[in-house]
Amino acid sequence: MSNPVYGKQAKTSTRDDKRPAIFWVLIVGIILFLGWAPFQAALFNGQMLDFEKPLYWALIICTILLILGILTYYKKFKLEDQRDWLAVLVMLLPLTYVLSLVSAASHYLAMNMVVVQCIYAALFIISIYLLQDRLGNKIIHNVIMTVAYVIVGFGFINWFGQWVLAGKLVGWLSQYVYNDRYTNAVMTDTNGLRLTSVFQYANTYAAFLMAFLFAAVFCLMKSKSWYGKATHGFMLVPILVSLFLTLSRGGLVMLPVVFVLLLLFFKPARQIIWILHCAIAGVASISILTPITNMGLQLNKTYNGGEAAKAWGLLIGVSLAVAVVLWLVERYLAPKLENALKGWTSRKLSNLWLPVGSVVVIGLLAFLFIGTGLRSVLPDNVQVRLENINFRQHSVLERLVFYQDAAKLIKDHPVIGTGGGGWATLYEKYQDYPYTSRQAHNFFMQYLAEVGILGFVIFMSFILYIFYKYIRSYIRQNDEDRDSHFLYLILALSILLHSLLDFNLSYVLMGILVFMSLGGMAAAMDSKPLKRLSMSASGFRITYSAVIGILSIVLLFAGLRFVQSANAATYAKQIMAVSTSFEEIQSAINKDLELRPTHPDSVIRLAALYKSVYQQTKKEEFYNAAIEVLNTGLKAEPYNKIMYNSKINLLQIKGEDEQAFSILENNISNFRWDNDWYNMLITQAYSLGDKAREQKDTAKEQKYFQAGLAAYQQVLDGVAHIKTIPPEIQLTRTFEVTPSIALSAGKIEFMSGKPAEAANILKNGLKDDLSDATNREVARYYIVALQKQGQDDKALYDKLIKADPKEKEQIAQLKSEKK
Repeated sequence: MSNPVYGKQAKTSTRDDKRPAIFWVLIVGIILFLGWAPFQAALFNGQMLDFEKPLYWALIICTILLILGILTYYKKFKLEDQRDWLAVLVMLLPLTYVLSLVSAASHYLAMNMVVVQCIYAALFIISIYLLQDRLGNKIIHNVIMTVAYVIVGFGFINWFGQWVLAGKLVGWLSQYVYNDRYTNAVMTDTNGLRLTSVFQYANTYAAFLMAFLFAAVFCLMKSKSWYGKATHGFMLVPILVSLFLTLSRGGLVMLPVVFVLLLLFFKPARQIIWILHCAIAGVASISILTPITNMGLQLNKTYNGGEAAKAWGLLIGVSLAVAVVLWLVERYLAPKLENALKGWTSRKLSNLWLPVGSVVVIGLLAFLFIGTGLRSVLPDNVQVRLENINFRQHSVLERLVFYQDAAKLIKDHPVIGTGGGGWATLYEKYQDYPYTSRQAHNFFMQYLAEVGILGFVIFMSFILYIFYKYIRSYIRQNDEDRDSHFLYLILALSILLHSLLDFNLSYVLMGILVFMSLGGMAAAMDSKPLKRLSMSASGFRITYSAVIGILSIVLLFAGLRFVQSANAATYAKQIMAVSTSFEEIQSAINKDLELRPTHPDSVIRLAALYKSVYQQTKKEEFYNAAIEVLNTGLKAEPYNKIMYNSKINLLQIKGEDEQAFSILENNISNFRWDNDWYNMLITQAYSLGDKAREQKDTAKEQKYFQAGLAAYQQVLDGVAHIKTIPPEIQLTRTFEVTPSIALSAGKIEFMSGKPAEAANILKNGLKDDLSDATNREVARYYIVALQKQGQDDKALYDKLIKADPKEKEQIAQLKSEKK
């Protein structure tokens, strides 16, 4: 390919002279960070206390690395070309999250996302300069691949039942090892055992494996040493087998898509070798998949050293054999193909034929494995997952609902969004049916919901510009320059595409790989010189370094403060579980709240402590303190259901029932599929309305009774809507007319002198188990409501009297009461 005739060609290496000591400090820091991060549950932003501290430590580490980066590359900050502008513009990404704090649905979760975005921006800035250095690029390239292979190996140690060994290997650096076992390295769900390695979530591990499968094939093809080719060739089988063991349908669906897209970047000879490597590794992996699966399933039930050794022997033996075959392909076949296909390569659009043909072949293979008996060569659990790949499958339908609900949320908050964690906080308000999912299962929809159209346009413009400039540069480069940074396109493209189907980037490790890869792509792109600016190169260097340096120091201290807060909150949680000392518990919780006054965990714990003491002593100061701390928390977390429930319970204990009802009624739209919320509201409506009736306050009686019946109608509407949900969707939460809801709503109609309406409602709450007091009361009111209409249910009456003979007297008394 010809070199560009205009603009500034990418320079991706510095002189091979001696590098300053600070360069090596930076490199060592990045290596240690990338070695540490995977074993912190891949830095999952899990929106709860257990996942906080590693995120804050990651911020601290990344700000230190950024300071080292400033010191290392100070002289390169010149604002001479477009890459320098990218190092400036990346700061807009965390700034859009800072802006969204204005309308944040949860200040706590929004701040955590600001932390995450600062981590990404810091690593992007470092990468864009470090990966222009030939040696720096080579080291980071090898470190990323090594860490990936370690994660794959760690997964197999757990799959083969050797979780004690795995736990001891990483227990000294990970907080997720309990009783010598890394939590959920092999998870269990309705599909059985699924391999997750460090991620604790199979689908994201599948996205990771897909990215590094193609990365390993590429590294095998580009490596110039025999041991490099052998290493990458050896890892293809473990990666592919691991991918199958995740049982991830999304991974299997996206795999061919990314495979074909990446083929487009190669010449025909390389395309053939790429396909051949994947085919050989694929056949070998499938040949051992059933025994590896079965041995792993058995070893996770009952560990046996001999069986584990057999499993390792089979995996390693086949991997070695494949490595040898692939090395032979590279050594002898690849050069001959290069020479033989030179004429074809020079033809226009020659690189399109094989990708198009691959689509046909992939379609045929998909049909054979999904639609014919060929799938019998696969393990039973994999067969089931393949059979379920269709557009009527529950996870597909569920995701479509998530996306539709996210669109409704975005419509209500279009410009700057709902802040980080906006979906997790607000999804109950917009959900179409009762499900539990604090992730939207689509990174781009979730990002749009969090930062609105403004932030989303900035983000998409940023990444699409880098992709555009990199691909344009790639077309113009020679083969050696293309290979130097192509790994980064593979990782960024693979992870981002899979993130259309899942919440991969909620694992900050995956986001780190994406942003470091974007930095690597930016480092390799053709970059036009900028028009001369009024600010000199030295002026920009000083200003940029000062701004980044000051921000880094601010973030460093913020990170340290957040770590202290997380430590204090964790300690308070532990103390509250074992101590009975009010002063000790209060002191522990206040240490956290002094650092972060609205930290939800500590707000809820302190309110619970004050409530407990108030119940024991009846001292108003503790009641007032509990209300105050909850009010403070709710200002920052206006949709926090646990805080609302705490406040409602506290108000009811104090006898402030009308205030409690007001909270229930005002927030019903925020928790519209919560059976317990409706139960509390309707029960409270009956209680307050009946009290008003006794006081002859007709206006209040009607107000509360009507509110209760309106809520009951919403429950009926919801139950009717659920019947329209496709049967393939598996409801994980119930929503129904419970006996308690039917009882309260029925009593409202009964007390209003409407026995027919009461009977119709109470009938919905009848249950066979009359040993339960609520069920008996429903039956009692139902029978009386019938009798007041001149009707009866003799069978139910006899059953009720048999369950509790006292019911006969209660029925008679209820029937005689004047309403």
